[in-house]
Amino acid sequence: MSLPTLALMFGGEDGWRYAIATTGAIALVYAFIYYFNVHNTPKGSTYFKPKRTGAMEVTSKGDFYLYTIMNIPMYAALAVLNWKLGPSNLGMLTSTAELSIYIILLTMFVYQFSHMWKINKHVFTEEVPEIHRYKFKQVAVLDLAYLVTFGSELAVVSMLPGFFMDTFELSQVMAGMLAAGYAFMNLVARPSGGLFSDKFGRKRILLILLAGLTCGYLMMSQIDSGWWIPLAVVTTMACSFFVQAGEGAVFAIVPLVKRRMTGQIAGMAGAYGNVGAVSFLTIYSFVDPATFFLVIAGAAVFTFFVIALFMEEPSGHMAEVLPDGTVEMIEVT
Repeated sequence: MSLPTLALMFGGEDGWRYAIATTGAIALVYAFIYYFNVHNTPKGSTYFKPKRTGAMEVTSKGDFYLYTIMNIPMYAALAVLNWKLGPSNLGMLTSTAELSIYIILLTMFVYQFSHMWKINKHVFTEEVPEIHRYKFKQVAVLDLAYLVTFGSELAVVSMLPGFFMDTFELSQVMAGMLAAGYAFMNLVARPSGGLFSDKFGRKRILLILLAGLTCGYLMMSQIDSGWWIPLAVVTTMACSFFVQAGEGAVFAIVPLVKRRMTGQIAGMAGAYGNVGAVSFLTIYSFVDPATFFLVIAGAAVFTFFVIALFMEEPSGHMAEVLPDGTVEMIEVT
């Protein structure tokens, strides 16, 4: 809500440029505040880091195959974006540029795969000690959960102002203000999702939030010009609560998979949010808004069953080897 206000305050055709530049200036100032005030870990805590960098570690042959499969959508999403920008669609890229990007993406995947193999090839010849094992399927289901939560948020935030403007014949300013309610719920929804997850169980809460998200998008698919506008806004905000609380619930689980790999697991889950956004917006370019919301609901139902069947509730103890060789047992509740 503040950015359009800034753009209007600056005025003129370039008002939006100054508004965006303001966010850059704030980020630059905050970078220094963050650097001088934030530490890697709280005092008294141990800082765990991966034993190897360049790719994630896996602990079995099956996990290596699953890890490889889960890397493909990240490059496929970029390929789809490249195709959308190419001469056969938006025409923002030439045929040569489009082909060059495809080659670059393929090269990047091969390069990434070589690192994955280099770090994990030992799992094909020797058994990983029990103390170092974790199940990569836990990472995979979190990736899918973030795809339908944050991925759908990014996609809906992109199209919602236009949806309100076309459905209710509103001005751009009014449609944008009403659509902002969807993102506004982040203030309470994300931390609430993490809080509920800590309090009532990770898997259970994530499933409940995915069910709520599904119902929310099913309701949004029914919005048309005959709806009372305040009811449409409330429906949108109610749906967004489940979406963004689901994001918080996902990241409540991330540190409990494998402590020293938390950053890598978080990075992969975050990347899947962008995979979801590109996928959903590409679908939106071919369908009407009602179908778009139904597609997201369908993806959420699929993810619900994947989590119900394959996700394991984090519990018990997590073992980590300290730099001096001793083992620290971390309780997971």
